[in-house]
Amino acid sequence: MAIQAPPHLTHSPLANPPTLITQSRLRAGPAMATPVTGGATTSDGHHPSLEVLGGARDLFGPVIKTHLDRPYNHFPVFGSNRHIETIFAAFFRNIPDVKLKRECLRTEDDGTVTLDWVSGDAGSLPGNSPILLLLPGLSGGSDDSYVRHMLVRARNKGWRVVVFNSRGCADSPVTTPQMYSASFLGDLDAVVNHVGSRYPKANLYGVGWSMGANILVQYLGKEAGARRLSGAVSMCNPFDLVMSDEDLCKGFNRIYNSSLAKALSGILKKHLMLFEDIGGDYNIPLAANAQTIRDYDEGLTRVSFGFKSVDEYLQNSCSANYIKYVRTPLLCIQAKNDPIAPDRAIPREDIKENPNCLLIVTPKGGHLGWVAGENAPQGCPWTDPMVMDFLQHLENEKSGALQGSSNLLQAVEAQS
Repeated sequence: MAIQAPPHLTHSPLANPPTLITQSRLRAGPAMATPVTGGATTSDGHHPSLEVLGGARDLFGPVIKTHLDRPYNHFPVFGSNRHIETIFAAFFRNIPDVKLKRECLRTEDDGTVTLDWVSGDAGSLPGNSPILLLLPGLSGGSDDSYVRHMLVRARNKGWRVVVFNSRGCADSPVTTPQMYSASFLGDLDAVVNHVGSRYPKANLYGVGWSMGANILVQYLGKEAGARRLSGAVSMCNPFDLVMSDEDLCKGFNRIYNSSLAKALSGILKKHLMLFEDIGGDYNIPLAANAQTIRDYDEGLTRVSFGFKSVDEYLQNSCSANYIKYVRTPLLCIQAKNDPIAPDRAIPREDIKENPNCLLIVTPKGGHLGWVAGENAPQGCPWTDPMVMDFLQHLENEKSGALQGSSNLLQAVEAQS
């Protein structure tokens, strides 16, 4: 989920295009951090400030060992409180300048999603360069700071990167009276198939945040098309939307609820003409003036996708229900104090039993915050270097195996 910044703090990904991508832009000066006492690792081989578990712990833990051995040191003040951290990251984290090229993709129902690629990569990168597909949070898109930082890091490693903007998000056009939801996987499947067909020699990976992570994990556990993905990362995943909805109605969390509802209704208001004669059980005025996400879902989402109630919609949109079926290498990173993706919603037992999954829980981080590490406070989240090391390992293993098979085939052909 993407907390919306005030208009004067937002940044357009397509206006004022930059010169591409210097790593120095990620740094905001020296990162003074609050020390975590003790440098010893646990018996499981990681720093005690981190929770690390999963059926793939022994397989993937060594790949990111340098990150797991270090204490999680949050940045003073900005990283000390979950609400301060969440808001600071949403409004004040720097946004790397990247020139993007937009592609509109028409779906089977004549809807439209957009794909934002790094401009110039189509001709400059080899056809077999690994591809990273980025899925932003609720109402988010390619202009969000956490998305841009991951994009920059992967692109600087020679990866082709593309951001999937859902219907109406990041100024994507809306061409039918249907938006998107936490349960609908058709658009993601269309994107995966399109990107895979466009670059058939490349390995494809996915990274999702918040609602994008929830959709990605559902996709990995439910859809046959997920076999096109060679690996994935889920961050700040709410996992159980019923629990997340409960927490969004409590205390300060109501601010996030209202902000996200305003963002969703703002997208709807731009396209009200499409819904003028829709009839049925829709309550478009309720959705267009939503004070909470539940208002929006009651007026629009649950009706669009055939659910009798918002509760039924939420119960059927939980990625926690499907993580046990994931067969793709998956790294999940959560913050214990996340106000939107509650710690109690993490399906720890299913992750422990799945040999393809690894979970890392940090003691702090807020929602899409992680103001820690050498790039804090305004640079990339603490998670980004670890995520990139994980993905690069998968790509090295995958491309190495393919090269080995090719060499073996050539040797057999030479002897025949």
